[in-house]
Amino acid sequence: MKAHQLKAFCLEFNDAVEEFPFGPETSVFKVAGKMFALSALDGKPLTVNLKCDPDIAERLRADHPEIVPGWHMNKRHWNTVTVEALPDQLVRELIEDSYDLVVAGLPKDVRLRLDRP
Repeated sequence: MKAHQLKAFCLEFNDAVEEFPFGPETSVFKVAGKMFALSALDGKPLTVNLKCDPDIAERLRADHPEIVPGWHMNKRHWNTVTVEALPDQLVRELIEDSYDLVVAGLPKDVRLRLDRP
């Protein structure tokens, strides 16, 4: 997966937006004001920070050396994923899981508006 594909996929989700609160080099993808992905899209290698269930995060890190505790993030809940070193389908699933975890923490009326009960 290339940077433009990562960005396009993140923006496919309901209410997803790209913001730059940390400067123009870091894309932060949010839903309802809450971050679900963070990436320096011009970084080499291309990485993305994604929210993850803590138990699953540990298993992913054990199975994939390209997935490590989130850089500059809560290491229990966030992973840094080296995008180009993993199959596109896995990266898509990790992004969707991150989005779903963030949405699950939103108020019920917002979740229903996003069509994610």
